[in-house]
Amino acid sequence: MDVFRKAISFINHRGGFDFLSDELYLKLIYWQKMGKKLNLKNPKRFNEKLQWLKLHDRKPEYSVMVDKYEVKNFVTSKIGSAYVIPTLGVWDKFEDIDFGELPDKFVLKCTHDSGGLVICKDKNKLDMKAAKTKINKSLQNNYYLQGREWPYKNVKPRILAEKYMVDESGFELKDYKVMCFEGEPKLIQVHSGRFASHTQDFYTTEWEHLAITQGVPLSDIQVERPACLQEMLEMSRILAAGLHQVRVDWYYVEGQLYFGEITFFDASGFDDFEPDEWNELVGSWIKISV
Repeated sequence: MDVFRKAISFINHRGGFDFLSDELYLKLIYWQKMGKKLNLKNPKRFNEKLQWLKLHDRKPEYSVMVDKYEVKNFVTSKIGSAYVIPTLGVWDKFEDIDFGELPDKFVLKCTHDSGGLVICKDKNKLDMKAAKTKINKSLQNNYYLQGREWPYKNVKPRILAEKYMVDESGFELKDYKVMCFEGEPKLIQVHSGRFASHTQDFYTTEWEHLAITQGVPLSDIQVERPACLQEMLEMSRILAAGLHQVRVDWYYVEGQLYFGEITFFDASGFDDFEPDEWNELVGSWIKISV
């Protein structure tokens, strides 16, 4: 059976299932990744409900909310521009970037996917060839087809440059990811060491550490409660209003809270919680009518 699932993964990575309808594709890949049948008729687990939402909760504004450039206007209209990371430029092609106009430190990312990221800490030492290769590969990536996350289907692939920032550590930005259910913050993920020893911890909205995992190991130390916690929760509540389930990501730099991105399908709905009882508990927070 494992051989069969590996074969499906191999074919999928080469686009062999791109022709399938969204529903058939999700049923196949859910089984391949999760090792269980996808229940769409009566979904109860968190990841089952995310797959159901992919198929049945589709609004044009979702494409704006996942576009890393366009979402800045959305956030500004809801909570103000102070929460938006400064934009240094946006381009359709790598060749259009005038690096002479960029500061010594900056971040490049693609507007339509996850992973198309280049962090430049010293422009004079930037491997331009490697950066171009990575960005161009990302521009060609059809992120919608990978997990059938409908909001990405109509996002225009572009390159975004943003201000380079680090938190109090002096070398990274911790991700505070607020998981909202029916517009209300319920869980907070804290990601540290994203480009080294990646860890992920879960906290309640009262900053109580939870002994649960979701595909990434726990850290060895408890993260200090951020001074901006209540502000983070309130701004997340505003941005998540009217949505069944969404994750709102934040950074905290020099006393200022910055919006990161909005994610509709955490881990694309393919990472279970451990212990297992959390999968139905978190799933119960999503109120859908099948």
